[in-house]
Amino acid sequence: MSKITFIGAGSTVFVKNVLGDCMLVPALKGFEFALYDIDEKRMSESQNLLTQLAEALDSDVTIRSYTDRKEALRGAAYVFNAIQVGGYKPSTVIDFEIPKKYGLRQTIADTVGIGGIFRSLRTIPVMLDFARDIEEVAPDALFMNYTNPMATLMGALQQHTGIQSVGLCHSVQICTKDLFKSLDMDHTRVQEKIAGINHMAWLLEVKQDGVDLYPEIKRRAKEKQKERHNDMVRFKLMEHFGHYVTESSEHNAEYHPYFIKSNYPELIEQLNIPLDEYPRRCEEQIANWQKVQKTLTAEGITHTRSKEYGSLIIEAIETNQPFKFGGNVLNTGNLISNLPAKATVEVPCIADRSGITPTYVGDLPLQLAGLNHTNIHSQLLTIEAAVTKKRDYIYQAALLDPHTKAELSIDDIVAMCDELIDAHGDYLPQYQ
Repeated sequence: MSKITFIGAGSTVFVKNVLGDCMLVPALKGFEFALYDIDEKRMSESQNLLTQLAEALDSDVTIRSYTDRKEALRGAAYVFNAIQVGGYKPSTVIDFEIPKKYGLRQTIADTVGIGGIFRSLRTIPVMLDFARDIEEVAPDALFMNYTNPMATLMGALQQHTGIQSVGLCHSVQICTKDLFKSLDMDHTRVQEKIAGINHMAWLLEVKQDGVDLYPEIKRRAKEKQKERHNDMVRFKLMEHFGHYVTESSEHNAEYHPYFIKSNYPELIEQLNIPLDEYPRRCEEQIANWQKVQKTLTAEGITHTRSKEYGSLIIEAIETNQPFKFGGNVLNTGNLISNLPAKATVEVPCIADRSGITPTYVGDLPLQLAGLNHTNIHSQLLTIEAAVTKKRDYIYQAALLDPHTKAELSIDDIVAMCDELIDAHGDYLPQYQ
């Protein structure tokens, strides 16, 4: 029996989307769906939901929960990962509250910046443990990661392990669709080219029937900036750097040094920047969980295929029908030729029976490569910190982060890192 393993299976809504999608793939008939999570109660809830869904869809997959991670992985052909080390409490709260004491404000804090660095430091050691298990009990498995920070986690896996892996983020497939909806433009027959790094990939080309749509996009975006809306940061970046970026304005507000500034507090209101957005979302999700759970398990449960890439990749490999998607891979062979070879890049990839094949992009426009570089070097130093356990690399990763260094002095950044290390306690290894 072929096997798909889901690590972090307590993420019930996401499990329903990804594995519910897989239930709709005829080529996966008879597969085992193996669930693993350190929270056995949430894992049990996911198993119950998936069992009901399989019955509703008349799917013959086998759904099984495991308390032993290695056994959950044993013999798997595919592995999904959706963990959050440290959870909202205590870790996410720490990542927001300690920097705030130093005057450093954040919006999401899950990719770069001080929050992204410390989420990486908590998560990379766990991911490397997963990889060691996979190398032992499922050496041919394809590991598909949905956990952030995407670039650092995939960089650690792809630089320091031998497993097959790719990072998946839905910001690519919704990029132009959401942009066109916000600008009231027709999204049919659109041809696009997207590449860069995760959460800072660029809409390099966008055409309809061979006609470049960027002039019209920029004209409408300029008009829309006269009113308050939820994408003002991305439109500001497009105005000055020429291209639209894949991830949301609340994310990109903290990836660059131009927006969250203590000496220009009026920008927060002018550009509609939601400070402390991620904690607010977490609190809402916790408060609404029981309501969501009842909705998920209501009589008549069903599922339509979601926008997630996971099931489409597996289907392409199992059927040898190629599928193109945006994937996060090591920049081996200079896929993006003006970004570092050790960078994790987000580029078009092809899935088929031979596995995952990334495609060559070439040079990014110089200004876009420059913006990517400002995040990449902090990411690479974060990986070095996690692998070598050297505290100096943590300091250096933070000192290079664009938003952090624009707001704080060297001494304050070092002191903040020390305080964060102490506060996270056993969620971090010992650093030299």
